[in-house]
Amino acid sequence: MAPRVQLEKAAWRWVESVRPEDIQREHIEIAYRICVPACKRGACRRNCKGNPNCLVGIGEHAWLGEIDENTFHNIDDPNSERRDKNTFVGLTNLGATCYVNTFLQVWFHNLELRRTLYLCQNARAEEHNMDSDYEPRSICEHLQYLFALLQNSNRRYIDPSGLVKALGLDTGQQQDAQEFSKLFLSLLEDTLSKQKNPNLHNVIQQQFCGQMSYVTVCNQCGRASPLPSRFYELELNIQGHKNLTECVTEFLKEEKLDGDNRYFCESCQSKQNAARRIKLHSLPRVLNLQLMRFVFDRQTGHKKKLNTFISFPEQLDMGPFLEEKGICVYELSAVLIHRGVSAYSGHYIAHVRDARTSDWYKFNDEEIEKMEGKKLQLGIEEDIAETVKSQTRKPKCSKGYHCSRNAYMLVYKCQREEDTDPMETNVEVPGFLGRLVDRDNRKFEEWCLEMADMRKQSVDKGKAKHEEVKELYELLPAEDGQEYEFVPLEWLKKWLDDSTVTKEIDNGNFLNCILCKCVFLRLTPVRQ
Repeated sequence: MAPRVQLEKAAWRWVESVRPEDIQREHIEIAYRICVPACKRGACRRNCKGNPNCLVGIGEHAWLGEIDENTFHNIDDPNSERRDKNTFVGLTNLGATCYVNTFLQVWFHNLELRRTLYLCQNARAEEHNMDSDYEPRSICEHLQYLFALLQNSNRRYIDPSGLVKALGLDTGQQQDAQEFSKLFLSLLEDTLSKQKNPNLHNVIQQQFCGQMSYVTVCNQCGRASPLPSRFYELELNIQGHKNLTECVTEFLKEEKLDGDNRYFCESCQSKQNAARRIKLHSLPRVLNLQLMRFVFDRQTGHKKKLNTFISFPEQLDMGPFLEEKGICVYELSAVLIHRGVSAYSGHYIAHVRDARTSDWYKFNDEEIEKMEGKKLQLGIEEDIAETVKSQTRKPKCSKGYHCSRNAYMLVYKCQREEDTDPMETNVEVPGFLGRLVDRDNRKFEEWCLEMADMRKQSVDKGKAKHEEVKELYELLPAEDGQEYEFVPLEWLKKWLDDSTVTKEIDNGNFLNCILCKCVFLRLTPVRQ
């Protein structure tokens, strides 16, 4: 027979000789083991069902051990939202706006573009004189304010919803990132062209615009017909290529026009076989190279992503590709990445070089990480959601080169001597924007104080409760001769955890069971 059963029988053995009307208090205390000594803490693994004075395993470890203040509240430390010294500020992903965040970070790190935006006139801000009710309205005002926050905010990350709303973007649907880049730069160009300061009118063209021409040569008469054009980015086919040089070479490759695709020659006044090619005449300060990873699949009728590895250099000499040959060296300043194997979903991340220190950083919405040592692998981000069935091994890269299967845009910047001038790398936030940022920083500090006070109140309340429970726990075991009450174990557990929400004790059924058990055992023969 199990020890517990033996104890149970021994405790109720007196019913064999005592009639119900003769039951005294001492019989009840024997039956329910009232006088059994309380178990010592640590002696039991769990609450002893055979000892009503066992107070082990009722949640006392949370109150008698070391105090963990985090258990007294569910409020995160507000300082976790604070920007660390000498770090960059992230951007909140509003649902499916990671592609917007990557471009904003790249453009923010273009110091000349940032400086230009700060020079844009903001008449509304001056009229309000930074009243508390001032809020940006136009796209230019929102971008100014956003860049000023990215530069001087005390927050670890900021909310770009004002700009996103002004742009009319759907936060729940991921747009074409490359198309967004084109449209935004066009919009910015139009905005700057309307500024009173004439020095701002052509900044976008000076920064991002290059000149090229489509030249068609008639095979019959040899007449060359150039069609001048300007570009803000070069769209490079990557299918079948291994490195960036191959992609640029194909972009400039001569195309034959024959058959149904013959060219109408003005000199011959008839359709003739011809050759057409692109000639690059001038390149912009910032060279955007779009790697065409998202292409139309004729078999499925949908877009697909090409997961081809492409090698690209940290320094790119575009001189050999220009009509007027010469040295035209660019330095890699950003790599925009699409994680995922589908053209319709995934996540966008940017690897951006700090123009002041030349250090590389990974911008992943709110999270920013410095890339150094083994982490300095530009364009490398693991795929998400699903695995690529035919995974190809990453090819080896020479020193000064990087290899990526997810990079969809490369940003190169032409280096000038003035780029190393400390005055050129220092961008000052204008006074009216500085006051706006100061206002937001005050709101943030007030919020931090409010959260810290709420945390302190919860901790103080928890510590007081902790001390109260410790004292009560020590008083729970009834000493010899003291009055006592029967309390349900589950009620006691809940009361120790939170005495403010426990219900009143109802021992009616419990006390009835005592009498019923006495009568039942008196009438039931004891079996050996």
